[in-house]
Amino acid sequence: MNHVEIYTDGACKGNPGPGGWGVWLKQGHVNKELFGGELDTTNNRMELTAVIEALDALKRPCAVTLYLDSEYVRKGITEWIQGWKARGWRTAARQPVKNVELWQKLDALVASSGHKIVWRWVKGHSGDPGNERADALANKGVEKALGRA
Repeated sequence: MNHVEIYTDGACKGNPGPGGWGVWLKQGHVNKELFGGELDTTNNRMELTAVIEALDALKRPCAVTLYLDSEYVRKGITEWIQGWKARGWRTAARQPVKNVELWQKLDALVASSGHKIVWRWVKGHSGDPGNERADALANKGVEKALGRA
C-alpha cells in the first residue's frame, strides 16, 4: 500500500462569503496540487471539501497521513460522526448536523475507499510548510471562484 501525505485547508473571505479549498498531496518525490472554490460558502464547508477532494483524488487504496488545521473536520470524522449517524444526523443537542451532505460524502469515501487514514491536526498559520502550501492553494481557490485565477 503506497503511503501518501496530504495537507488540506479551507479559506473564506467573509463567513459566509467567497471561499476556497486547497490540497497538497505528496508521495515520495511526486507532488500534486488541487484547489477550487465557491462564491457563497463557509470556512467549514471549504475545510470539508478539501478533505473530500483530496481523498477522492486517490485512485487506489493508500496509507494516508492527512494533515489539517480544522478541529471541526478532524473531530467530526474521528469522534462525532458515529453519534450523529446513530441519532439520524442530529447533534447531541438534537439539532440537524450542519453540512450534512458533505459529512455523508466524506463518511462514504472513508468507508469505501480502502484507505488507512491517520488524521493529524496541525496549528494553522504557524509555519508548517505543508499547511502553508495548502492555505496558499485554498486562497487560489477563492481567487478562482471570484474569476481572478
